[in-house]
This record gives sequence, structure tokens and C-alpha cells, in this order.
Amino acid sequence: MARIARRFQRVEPRATAHAFVLGLLSGVERKNCWGLAEQAGHARPGPMQRLLRSARWDADEVRDDIRAYVFEHLGADDGVLIVDETGFLKKGTASAGVQRQYTGTAGRIENTQVGVFLAYASSRGRALIDRRLYLPDASWCRDAERRTRAGVPDQAEFATKPTLAGQMIAAALDAGIDASWVTGDEAYGQDPGLRALLESRRTGYVLAVACSTRVRINQGRTTARADAVADRLPASAWHRQSAGAGAKGPRYYDWAWIKINADDYRHLLIRRNPGSGELAFYLCWSPRRVPLSELVRVAGTRWCVEECFQAAKGQVGLDHYQVRHWTAWHRHITLAMLALAFLTALVADTTPTRPAQPNRPAHSTDPIDLTVPEIRHLLGTLLNPTNTSPHRLLHWSNWRRHHQATARRSHYRRRLANSSSG
Repeated sequence: MARIARRFQRVEPRATAHAFVLGLLSGVERKNCWGLAEQAGHARPGPMQRLLRSARWDADEVRDDIRAYVFEHLGADDGVLIVDETGFLKKGTASAGVQRQYTGTAGRIENTQVGVFLAYASSRGRALIDRRLYLPDASWCRDAERRTRAGVPDQAEFATKPTLAGQMIAAALDAGIDASWVTGDEAYGQDPGLRALLESRRTGYVLAVACSTRVRINQGRTTARADAVADRLPASAWHRQSAGAGAKGPRYYDWAWIKINADDYRHLLIRRNPGSGELAFYLCWSPRRVPLSELVRVAGTRWCVEECFQAAKGQVGLDHYQVRHWTAWHRHITLAMLALAFLTALVADTTPTRPAQPNRPAHSTDPIDLTVPEIRHLLGTLLNPTNTSPHRLLHWSNWRRHHQATARRSHYRRRLANSSSG
């Protein structure tokens, strides 16, 4: 909180912001203004509501502090920027940007707000570092009365989701975030403008695209659909590699890559599920030569943003807000990102670097490292003391992590055995 204190000119909103973030880190069930005010011991929710709606502070400046804080704690040579969106289901039509639209949160068309987010992921952890509220064109950008009621600023114009992603990526790079790669799903990979922006910034990308995407083959002499290219590949073109560790062990897939431009390092990357045979396709570009394993690593990193959304919504109330105003949305989301960044930094700073121990007994199992949910649980209990003593609290934390390590080890063995037999 000391890092962002200068963003608040008055002591009252500064103290309320401190209580707000403590509430997000607590175990309170609903992390809206009412629940957070009760958790803080306030007599009414008014101070929390003013913090989000009318207090004088700039959420974008706090966002800049979060971005720098995340890179300070998680920055590494293998850092990747990830773009993705998530939905916030809403009732009514007054919330800024809300309309019936598809959201992966529900898996169908729902009345929802959609936020486009940028995450940073490295071997040290992952966290959200920027956000944009998507403002639909016909139902919002062209409706002046509706914009005024929701507090949408005059300078907010319609921008596609890939355009919003490009704005956040450019801002992160300009702010000194050192990331050699960007990844995202089809909604972003299909956009030529975003790919051109990344190439102009000399930033490599591994972006998912549809199976119908046409690519150049035979040294650029002909074009073909991506799925047609995959059908023509010989068995020797496929290589089984892990896309990173999952909850149940290494995520092994079969991978193939085809150079699609003779003049630079541009590839079509294809992923095949060994069990179902399902295919996924990626357009890849890099300013230098890289091995297949590097493209696979970046493609696998995309799942980190889903972990960020899950942690942000499940642990710090990213989607618990009950606000309609444009400014209030950005402020709640920003403070939730701050709480998540704090938890992620704690995880990174408390994760030990264990030296190799070749004589370690085969049956020995260390507890898993502290996770964001576990640290949030410990902090929440300390911030809201109960009859549980610190000794008993740590006892149960150690027990859970030992149990989870045993389960994970069993999953890994089974996954490796299945991979070897395949």
C-alpha cells in the first residue's frame, strides 16, 4: 500500500483503499462494498462506495504501479505477455458496456460485461497487469445518453478486443516490461493488425488461429488451409513434447511446425492431442531463429491467464463488484489486481530454490510450495482472528500441502506412464 499511497491526495480515501484491499485479502464471502465495509468495521458502506465512484484518484496510475511491482517480483528472461478476455455476468442494462454477448465464462451468449486483460507470466509466477472494459459499438458507443448515465468518458471510443490488447501490450513494452513473446487465443491471433503491431515492435508471438486460416507453403508459392496442411504431414513431422506442467502432470501433446515464409522466421505450429487427435493451430513469428521447444513453451504459457482469472475471481473478488459506473468498474478491478499481485509476489518470494539431492529416498515427498489460495487463506485467518492458534493454522497448511504433493506425484507418475506407453 505504501507503493500506491502517493496516488491518493487525501488521507481518507488512502485509508479506505487500505481497508478495501485488506478486505479483498480476507475471507469475507462477498467482496463488494457492503461486505468490505462490514469487514473493515465501518458503520455504513458509504466510504467504500465513494472510493470507487467519486474520490479523487487515478486508477490508471495505480495500474502502472501494479505493472512495475509485478515485473519487480516476477520478471525473468522467460517472461511472456498473455492477452485474453473474461466475462462478468450482470442483470439489467445500466452497467457500463453490458449487453447480450458471448462469454467464455458462461460458455454461451449472456447479459454480460467483457474485460480484456493483459497478464505477465514467467517461471516465477503470473499476474494480471492491465485491463480494458470492452465497449460495444452500436449499443454503447453511439448512444450518448446511455454513455452519460454510465459515466463513460468522451474520449472512450469503440475499439475491437484485439485493438485493446495491442494498446495494453504497447503500454507494457513502453513501460520497460521485458517480454520477448506474446500469446493469445483465436480472437487475437486472427487479427492481422495485432500481429503487425507485434512485428513492428520486434516482439515474437505464438497466437492461436482457426483451422480455416490459409497459410503459404512450398516457399510461398501456394496457399492452403491450416487443417489441410496438417492432413498432409508424415508421421515423422510430429514430435511429442510437454506444453508445461498441469494439475495432473506434464501436458504432453504431439507438435509439428511448418515454415510458411522463406524470408523470415514465420511458422505454422500445430498441436495434436495424443488421445483424441484434436488439432489446434498457431501462427508464430520471431525476430530470430528459435527451436520448436521454445514455441511449444510459449503456446503452453497461454493457460496461465486462465489461472489468473480463476485466482482473481475466487480469491480476491474480481467479479464481486456491484457497480454500474465506468470509473467504479476500473477502480474495483484495479484494486483486485493489486491484491492478486501482492499474493503472487508473496508466492514468488517464499518459494525456495531447492538444490539437487541425488541421494534423496524415492518415497520422500516435500509439501507443495505455498500457492495463492493457501497464502490468501493464511492471511485471511490472520486478518480476521478466530480461536485457531497460529500453530494450528500452520499445522493444517502443512498437512494440506503434503497431501496435495502426494496426489500430484501419483498423477505425474500416471501421466508419464501413459506418455511412455504412447
